[in-house]
Amino acid sequence: MVTLYVDDLAVSVEKGSTILDAARKLGIYIPTLCYHPDLTTFGGCRVCMVEANGKLVTACRAPVEEGMVVRTDSSAARQVQRTVVELTLSNHNGDCLTCVKDSRCKLQEVANYVGITPERMAMLRSAVPEVEVDESNPFFKLDRTRCILCGICVRTCQEINGVAAIDFGFRGHKTTVVTIGNKGLAESRCESCGECLERCPTGALARKDYEQPSREVKSVCPYCGVGCGIYLGVRGDRVVSVRGDKDSPVNSGQLCVKGRFGYHFINHPDRLTAPLIKRDGVFVEASWDEALDLVAARFLETAKHYGPDALAGISSARCTTEENYLFQKLLRFLGTNNIDHCARL
Repeated sequence: MVTLYVDDLAVSVEKGSTILDAARKLGIYIPTLCYHPDLTTFGGCRVCMVEANGKLVTACRAPVEEGMVVRTDSSAARQVQRTVVELTLSNHNGDCLTCVKDSRCKLQEVANYVGITPERMAMLRSAVPEVEVDESNPFFKLDRTRCILCGICVRTCQEINGVAAIDFGFRGHKTTVVTIGNKGLAESRCESCGECLERCPTGALARKDYEQPSREVKSVCPYCGVGCGIYLGVRGDRVVSVRGDKDSPVNSGQLCVKGRFGYHFINHPDRLTAPLIKRDGVFVEASWDEALDLVAARFLETAKHYGPDALAGISSARCTTEENYLFQKLLRFLGTNNIDHCARL
């Protein structure tokens, strides 16, 4: 363990920790833009500058030292933080009210903390570059006028999904996040998992047709047998979003394209919401008790006349392990081993 002093408060952290780790252990806020706990440190935004033993360092990358004295709110650190944020905002899209990240934007949070004034912004504000929004992806869009070049999306694609579909392209003030060959996202090797979208600190990567949920319900993804933990965002009687459950031991918050974006079938008008029984050649709605009684009666009738091996069951990967276990117990109770599963195909 290493003991240091952050704003005159002593704290002990493991050797190899950063100043940012030590400050957060104390509950001291240090502004960050390019830092994300799921990713390797980048140190590119310079917003987390602090004074350590009299020198300016990036808190997200600077390792702690025994007896180190850190000032997070020194005049020199404040000046660097404010200047960096001002330069970031100078050519940033200022239309925050129509941005899906409004009030949840990391840039808004940091700008408020460092004390950006209207007078300074009026002096520094330059024309926002006219860049066409990439809407080729069916699930989300890339608006480079809201991008702050934090690199979180680039590192997410490389380190978490292992695809490396995007990277920094061009140089200088023309630097931007691009795909290979600067093509649209739909033409790239992007798998539409949305992991970059979930970590983007601004509205540069945003869901299409986004609606803010009024509440969330913890659930399990129904698409395969992996059993990823999810939170369904609900608004009224509709599911409007899905996010991964970071506390789930199965997926640790990560989701594939189906799990994150394939929820519209829930609200589809053609979806069956009640059992159907065929009467006089026509399917009509029935109660669950009526439907289950009919199935049970036909099962028993078939087994009585043709033997239990005339029965068979096909289970689904969309069911949980426990449900599949109960299903095979039911078939074996009826006297048959004729059980199959769609995941075998």
